[in-house]
Amino acid sequence: MIYFPDFTAVSSIILAIISVALFMLSFEVKKPSVANLVPTAVFSALGAAGRIAFAPLAYVKPVSAVAIFAGAFLGRHAGFLVGALSALLSNVFFGQGSWTPWQMYAWGLVGYLGGLLATFTSARPASSNHPSVQQDEKPHKLPPFLLMIWAFISGPFFGLVMNVYFVIGFVHPLTLESALLAFAASIPLDLTHGVATLVFLILLWLPWQTSVSRILTKYNLTGRSFR
Repeated sequence: MIYFPDFTAVSSIILAIISVALFMLSFEVKKPSVANLVPTAVFSALGAAGRIAFAPLAYVKPVSAVAIFAGAFLGRHAGFLVGALSALLSNVFFGQGSWTPWQMYAWGLVGYLGGLLATFTSARPASSNHPSVQQDEKPHKLPPFLLMIWAFISGPFFGLVMNVYFVIGFVHPLTLESALLAFAASIPLDLTHGVATLVFLILLWLPWQTSVSRILTKYNLTGRSFR
């Protein structure tokens, strides 16, 4: 079933849709190969499946962690796509509505910024042909500290974006006091989301990076390695 809020929020929904479309267009302009699109599609499916699997636990969802991981290893544009598509696909189960573009935008930004921050870490090209890649080096057991910080912050960040949608569409009359109350009410849930994202990222980092790095290297795909 599809739900829509009061028409006062239509303009904000359109803005979110345009923002998501622009990010996806920027990815398409790069003309990625089919082989490079496959890991992005797989991570999107994993993010959606993980969100559905943890449906009974409010705000304990692996989507942000999966998006950050994808952004770190596949690049920031892939991270945005994974976050956005995870929201879209999982809402087939949870229900599509006016919140969907906002969730796509919020989780997309989580993945995009995760990929951007990864460029300031020890990440290197994953190709075995690159001179900086030593095959006998062991992968990092933990995510870079910068990504762990972002994993925690991503919970409140996601909540901030979704609170803007909620305040614009559902808080009437809209005053500074009512807006602040709406934002404050979500703080405990947003912190829970942040802690859960950090835990998921730490748990998934070592086993996933071993597999992903091997695939990227074997098929000479565009990506990063953390060694």
